[in-house]
Amino acid sequence: MAGTALWEGYEDTLATGAVYEGEPFTYHEVGAGFPQESVYSVRATRLGGRLIVSWVRHDISEREARRLTDMQRLGNLGWAGWQLTTGEVVWSDQVYAIFERDPALGPIGLEELAQYVLPDDRTRTAAVVHRLLRLGQRAVDHPFRITTAEGVRHVRMVVEARVDAGGSPVEVHGFFQDVTALRDAELALRESERAVLVQSGMLQAERALAARLQATLLPIPGQSVELAGLCVDVAYVPSDSGVNVGGDWYSAIELPDRSALFVVGDVAGHGLAAVGTMAQLRFTAKGMATTGSALIEVLRRLNHLLLHSDSEPSATATMVIGRYQPDVRRLTWARAGHLPPLLIRDGRADFLPQPDGCLLGAARDSVYGQAVIDLRPGDHLLLYTDGLVEQPGEDIDLGLGRLAETALRLLRDGVDGELARTLAAQRAGNLDDICVLDIHVPDDAE
Repeated sequence: MAGTALWEGYEDTLATGAVYEGEPFTYHEVGAGFPQESVYSVRATRLGGRLIVSWVRHDISEREARRLTDMQRLGNLGWAGWQLTTGEVVWSDQVYAIFERDPALGPIGLEELAQYVLPDDRTRTAAVVHRLLRLGQRAVDHPFRITTAEGVRHVRMVVEARVDAGGSPVEVHGFFQDVTALRDAELALRESERAVLVQSGMLQAERALAARLQATLLPIPGQSVELAGLCVDVAYVPSDSGVNVGGDWYSAIELPDRSALFVVGDVAGHGLAAVGTMAQLRFTAKGMATTGSALIEVLRRLNHLLLHSDSEPSATATMVIGRYQPDVRRLTWARAGHLPPLLIRDGRADFLPQPDGCLLGAARDSVYGQAVIDLRPGDHLLLYTDGLVEQPGEDIDLGLGRLAETALRLLRDGVDGELARTLAAQRAGNLDDICVLDIHVPDDAE
């Protein structure tokens, strides 16, 4: 020990009389023919010119017992043992806590376990105990429920039997664990998953129904169609996100006076409600235009229709509507909060100046104006919804500028009869539905 902290502590105690208490240290010794390690702490006091030294050995089993107690408490489990030959039963403290049994009453035998078990679990638990005690089953992992003052508790029993040379069980030992919190979490998760599946199924069913309604209401032609001397290309692309169908729509029909009606609209929201509102607007607009109503009167009536609808919250929509007279190639058009049409003429792309027009369903006193443009051979006029130009966090003017540049480039590259479909297809990963109507005056138009 010479030169160690212990030696220096002894010297200091002899010199000053201060009591020395050392920290625990590992001591190597040889016992029973093999090396052993023990942990000691030393205390030294002076008595006259001598020292009284106390060596205290720290029993490792005590530390392990404390660790075992902490483990049982944190894991909410406790060990138990039953000596079948002597009848001795031992429970750890945590088993008493799990069963809410007073330790003063002592532990119970396996045969008495059934009195704690719920009736629905009693038969199966009794069969498990029988196999342990009579057949000597080596290992069992069995869940059951018990009743306590705090309510029903889920308990897991993991035990095994030890048998003698003749195969008869002589001892059973293992542990009980309170798994109530785990079972509650599993049940909550299962209910949540079931609710999600039900909701998902409802949403998928709604989407399928809405998609069928939309396909019925908005048949998209596979190629450009001729209407009032014009070539009309139509494209519709649903959003790549979400499970609901949107409310984008169009109409391109010939009216009784041989003129043509063009409409592109966008209902706020998604799903059946949006498709239903779209159908109302589409059929009302077509009906009024067919009977000769002025465009601004059509918008006023549609605005009134949405303001007095039964939907909660009230539906809103944007729209651009135009009537084309083929004899003079004149388009009269009006808008309700919609983005401006894009005119591509003589190698230029310009957005038309917009007349007044608030979105439908927003205000009772909305005023709508109209504008007129004479189309020329070679012109392309694009009507579209905001999904074609909008990007999250980006100013709308940037999207409009990008549309103008892209449309010009595509026409220079020879994309003519499929301009609407090509523009829509280039918007991969679109977060909103896209509807595009390309109204083209052929070069040979007279």
